[in-house]
Amino acid sequence: MTSKEKYWKYSLIFLILLLGALIIKEMWMFVNGLLGAFTLFVLVRKQMIFLTEKKRLNKVLAAVLILLEIAAIIILPIYFIAWVLVAKVQTINMDLTGLTDVIQHFDSLIQAKFGYNLFNVDNLTAVTGYATKIVQVLISQVSGMVVTTVVIIFFLYFMLVGYKGIEQYVYDLLPFNEKDRKEVTFEIYRLVRSNAIGIPLLAVIQGFVAYIGYLIFGVPSAFLFALLTCFATIIPLVGTGLVWFPLCVYFALTGNWVGAIGLAIFSAVILTNVDNVIRLILQKKLADTHPLITVFGVILGLNIFGFWGVIFGPLLLSLFFLLINIFKREYLDKDQ
Repeated sequence: MTSKEKYWKYSLIFLILLLGALIIKEMWMFVNGLLGAFTLFVLVRKQMIFLTEKKRLNKVLAAVLILLEIAAIIILPIYFIAWVLVAKVQTINMDLTGLTDVIQHFDSLIQAKFGYNLFNVDNLTAVTGYATKIVQVLISQVSGMVVTTVVIIFFLYFMLVGYKGIEQYVYDLLPFNEKDRKEVTFEIYRLVRSNAIGIPLLAVIQGFVAYIGYLIFGVPSAFLFALLTCFATIIPLVGTGLVWFPLCVYFALTGNWVGAIGLAIFSAVILTNVDNVIRLILQKKLADTHPLITVFGVILGLNIFGFWGVIFGPLLLSLFFLLINIFKREYLDKDQ
């Protein structure tokens, strides 16, 4: 390669990286929509192949049919759950009389021993401010979910219509030999599919088990807290404890020690172990991913991608170790 050719090559690489970084920076707001579209594409890819190659349907018609299926099975139920959740929050009925008495008694003890009033104007103002911010964040999340849904549908349509060309183009760009390309693409599809199916399934199962426990021990608005438990399963380490532990504290503060102890035992023994057992089964059935990769991958993914990091965080970590293994096999082991 001549000096001029080297100059062209490295200048082109520099321009690609520069423009790529600029585009990613300015278009990052759409990354969740792109990740969501890719996740759904992986799930419905075989359907698209079946409709276009086996049934000989027009690509546009096949894509529209699949989008309607996704709307009916995934998008509409999600918005229905969100609507039910908001409606339940508005009508939640918890007996706060005993809890208020306990808090007031606790406040009087603090004032008697330390002379500090927990419920002074400044503290109440601060609490009100935090509550207002939380409401604003929730409203922005709901509006963001609507925008993300539109972006997902837009990206997914073009992915489905041009799936052959897109897949082949990306496949040709992968910097590996033929064997490693197949391994990497297989791993990506396998992990995305396993997380996209396994995580919602685990959430539904845990929410159902939690709902049974909440009914047994008399948790008010049990269905609402079961829904919250479903969403809490995606949070690493603490998970469902974000819901059932405060409920146990609520029971204890209101004097319902039977409910507090019973719900704590049920949650710690049954609900937590259901999580472990179901995760183990799903990992063996869908993708044999190490639990540490799942836990730290979710933490990593949530920080980078937000909600979709639940799927793509473990994928990033798994690909990282896969690339290390490829490098070791292709370059280090051959030199020995």
